Formats: sequence, C-alpha cells, structure tokens
Amino acid sequence: MDEMIYLAMTGAKQTEYAQTINSNNLANASTTGFRADLHAFSSVPIDGPGVETRVNAVVDSYGTDFSPGPLANTGRDLDIAIKGEGFIAVQAPDGTEAYTRAGDLRMEPGGLLTTGAGHLVLGNGGPVAIPPSTSLTIGNDGTVSIVPIGQGPETVSQVDRIKLVNPDVSRLQKGPDGLLRLPDGELADADASVEITPGALEQSNVNVAKTLVNMIELARQYEMQVNVMKSAEENADAAASLMRLG
Repeated sequence: MDEMIYLAMTGAKQTEYAQTINSNNLANASTTGFRADLHAFSSVPIDGPGVETRVNAVVDSYGTDFSPGPLANTGRDLDIAIKGEGFIAVQAPDGTEAYTRAGDLRMEPGGLLTTGAGHLVLGNGGPVAIPPSTSLTIGNDGTVSIVPIGQGPETVSQVDRIKLVNPDVSRLQKGPDGLLRLPDGELADADASVEITPGALEQSNVNVAKTLVNMIELARQYEMQVNVMKSAEENADAAASLMRLG
C-alpha cells in the first residue's frame, strides 16, 4: 500500500512541476521575444527491493523552443525584430552579457539604450549611449544613427552599432531572468550576417491553444493521481477493518 501511495504522490508532484512550466509559458504568451520552455515526462525505474516493474513518472525540462514568433509592425523608431536567426546582446542585472530576442527598446533619461525589461543594450564598446538628438534611426545591420540637436538631416552621424550575435542555440541556457546565456560565461562574437527589421517586434512563440490543452490534460493527470492516493487510503482502511474482525 505504501508503494502505491508513493508512486501516486511522486506522479502528482511531477505533474505539478509540469503545470508550473506550462503556466509560465501561458503567462508570457504576450511577452515580446519570449521563447517557450519545453518539458516531457519520462519513466524512471525505482531502485531497491520490490517489484522491478515499478517506475516513477518524472518531468524533464529539455531546453527552449527557438522557433521564430510572428512579427508585428509597429512603425516605432526604437522597435526592432531579428530577421531569421540571431539575438540582441544585452547586459544582465549581474553585469554579465546575455542574449534576447526582445527588441522593444527604450531610451533612458541619461541616453542609455535599454530593452523594455530594462536591460542595457550592448554595442561595440559596451552599453549603447545616445547623445541628445532630434531623430534616431536603427539600420538593418544594427547601426544607430542620429541627427544632433540644432542640425539638419544632412548631418546624420553614426553613434554605435548594436551587438547582434548568432551562437549555437543548442548551447544557450535560459536563466531565471528569461535571458539566454552561453555556458561558463562564454561570450558570443558579433555576427555581421544577422539583420534586423526596424519598426517591428517579434511576438512570443507560445502556441496559446496548445498550451491551454496541455493545462487541461495536466489538471486531469493531477486529479487522477490524487484519486489513486484516496483509493490507497480506502484500501488501507478496509484492510485494517478486516484485521480488527480477525
């Protein structure tokens, strides 16, 4: 009886973990540039004495879905979207270099360029800083150009170039902050072949319909595991009653 309860308890715990991953994907269905997390159940044999066929259902998180999300044209000068493969290099809160597909850029009061989440955008020599200007444009190659205050459009000058990278996605790891990093603090080299689409944003690649179906399936699995635990308790009570009668 204890084995039955333990197996059901483990299954319920793992189903709850899977539901957490699924719910996080759903919560970020409208987050710019978000990449869905992937998970799958696997059967793990239980070591030790007992029936050899006993196995636990364990949830494995096996990376991130890097398939592209749909593009939405915004017409905003500071909105950019990566064409095809590639990432924007940003500075994480801990000062390390990380990568994202979120191109909803903002300009801080001090002139620093950040993402909508507040991460500093990196350029050729560090964070991109924009001097006072009357207009700003971002080219397909990430070049940031401005027209200085008091000058005409013929005085366009290049300020910096956003660092665009294209590392092997199989080596990228997503952190708790949602940013992607290479292992062991490794830095990706700038890739001139990566291009962007100005005035557009890449949406989340979460499939809302599929995620909702998964949520319902996981809820039913959790309910099934709880019912198994209830059945084990009822069987134990019935066995105890028979022992008392004896």
